[in-house]
Amino acid sequence: MHQTTLFDLSDTPAADKYERIGADACVLRGFALQHASALLAAITHIKTQTPFRHMTTPGGFTMSIALINCGELGWVSDQHGYRYSKTNPVNGQPWPLMPSHFSQLAHAAAATAGFANFKPDACLINRYLPGSRLSLHQDKNERDFSAPIVSVSLGMAAIFLFGGHERTDKTTKVPLYHGDVAVWGGKDRLRYHGVQPIKGDPHPLLGNQRINFTFRKAG
Repeated sequence: MHQTTLFDLSDTPAADKYERIGADACVLRGFALQHASALLAAITHIKTQTPFRHMTTPGGFTMSIALINCGELGWVSDQHGYRYSKTNPVNGQPWPLMPSHFSQLAHAAAATAGFANFKPDACLINRYLPGSRLSLHQDKNERDFSAPIVSVSLGMAAIFLFGGHERTDKTTKVPLYHGDVAVWGGKDRLRYHGVQPIKGDPHPLLGNQRINFTFRKAG
């Protein structure tokens, strides 16, 4: 018997809501909008098992964004470097399970962007407050670069910086709004990217914060 999942490919956005930002990269405007309440409810449960925390970079700086993880693997940063771990270094426990509707959303968004059969095993959940930023970087701690990155935005608007394959390459400024999903892979998988300092009006639902989910195939 066919089961209808929470996130079905019938959610595919109209052509005017599909915005290409690279050869193998796009923004799906409003793709996650109708599912925002379910995503936020899941965070409430996840953070009871692993509270948000500000990680330290290998250089000793404290990140301005707060982070939690769910899935088989979680991304961590400390004086030993950036890496994925099967357990939370704070308590030694496995990361909370990734809710099924998280992986369904990521799979549907990736398929819409042209990446079939994406099965994430890690979800990084970042919380930005006004002034928080993410410096230009590459997502290169994953074992297999054939899978895309799927990034879901909720809350305050942000300016996503999408650069080239060198840190010094020019960046494109892409506004991301509540419910938008950015997907990049293929030729664009290792492009530098970041987020400008968050500023602007509070979001009606989330107030002075932006919540960002990034789904990866890390292992």
